[in-house]
Amino acid sequence: MPDPVRNVYAALEHIIHPWQPHRVASINNYELKAVKLLGMFVWHKHDDTDELFYVLSGQLRIDVRGSEGEVTVELGPGDVYVVPRGVEHRPRAQELVTALLFEPSGVVNTGDAVGSSLTSAVHELK
Repeated sequence: MPDPVRNVYAALEHIIHPWQPHRVASINNYELKAVKLLGMFVWHKHDDTDELFYVLSGQLRIDVRGSEGEVTVELGPGDVYVVPRGVEHRPRAQELVTALLFEPSGVVNTGDAVGSSLTSAVHELK
């Protein structure tokens, strides 16, 4: 039996709290996650994987720390940005943002900052 069709926008309606990703679909050990973002996230990095952000609505800023200092990447609806593995970053949104994340199964949302109050397991859509 094939997996059911899932609607990303319907999935977002079920998300109550920001920064808590919900799995929309899985493919080849990767997950497509829907998430709402609001406020400032914690600085963190993912040592073993890149992280893809695809903004559906709102304006997302991702602060990135690199060898040349700190820069801010600004994303709007339809924009995609990949944070390379091992790069420290901090997403933030002054107003509600809806987005999709694409990353390997099992990736913790706070990366190496697992003790953060924002650490969240991936939720299953109902």
